[in-house]
Amino acid sequence: MEKKLALRGMLLTLFGGTLWGFSGTCGQFLLQTKGLTSDWLVPIRLFSAGLALVLLCLVREKSRAFVIWRENAGRLLVFGVLGMSMCQYTYFTAIGASNAGTATVLQYLGPVLIMIYLSVRSRQMPSPTELAAIVLAVLGTFLLATHGKPGAMALSGKALFWGLASAVALAIYTVQPVPLLNRYGSAMVTGWGMLVGGVALGLLFRPWMMQVQVDSVVVLGMALIILLGTVAAFTAYLEGIRCVGPKKGSLYASIEPVSATIFSFLWMKTEFGYMDLLGFACILSTIFLLSAGSPHTGSHIRNKVV
Repeated sequence: MEKKLALRGMLLTLFGGTLWGFSGTCGQFLLQTKGLTSDWLVPIRLFSAGLALVLLCLVREKSRAFVIWRENAGRLLVFGVLGMSMCQYTYFTAIGASNAGTATVLQYLGPVLIMIYLSVRSRQMPSPTELAAIVLAVLGTFLLATHGKPGAMALSGKALFWGLASAVALAIYTVQPVPLLNRYGSAMVTGWGMLVGGVALGLLFRPWMMQVQVDSVVVLGMALIILLGTVAAFTAYLEGIRCVGPKKGSLYASIEPVSATIFSFLWMKTEFGYMDLLGFACILSTIFLLSAGSPHTGSHIRNKVV
């Protein structure tokens, strides 16, 4: 019975991570072939997905879904406006400037930044494993940006900026809501955070004022991002970590950048050189190093919920 539960959890978290990667490639398709911008896509995606998740919480938990507003409205607003919206906006902007695979891998620098932050806060020197992760993260970023040739940028400055910004945003997004997640659970916090973030970005960018050609392909692409890449992926991931625990579940879900790269290659015909793949490998290896031996990161290693 335990083996069946472990297998179920592994498959569900792998499925959730794969859907996140697919969602990123859908975003790449819409941003690069349909003339959309992250100013339009991200507010609509966050608001729609947040509304769907909040409705699921209302069905499951009824009036308890509103308790978070009575007890922690301020922290939730900060998470939605500065955490969720920033994380998603920087990520999709990085995709638009590069591709889903590269943007997702750069975002995975976030756990290394979390480790450095927690190490400084606790005034403890990083362990040898953590130092190795830092070196690999820097090396991987260098290979992606220059293909090993200092002074020759292989990645555009815009793509590198937004990719690194998404890593910083992911670190903030992962650490800031921990008290909320511990008290109310991922589903409720994420749903409300998305809804708040979607409203905030909507008021900032006013997507309803933009001249956007919305055809059936755009509608289908947005539906896939919202329903498969958010609601289904999140539901599968949550059920998966219930079966195998958050540490194993987060590692299985790290298939996300791999799937984003594969989907981007097969669907968008994005070309990746051996230096790109080597850079990917360096950055992704930090996840496994930190999960295996970091006393600082702990449960912060990967709190992927979107």
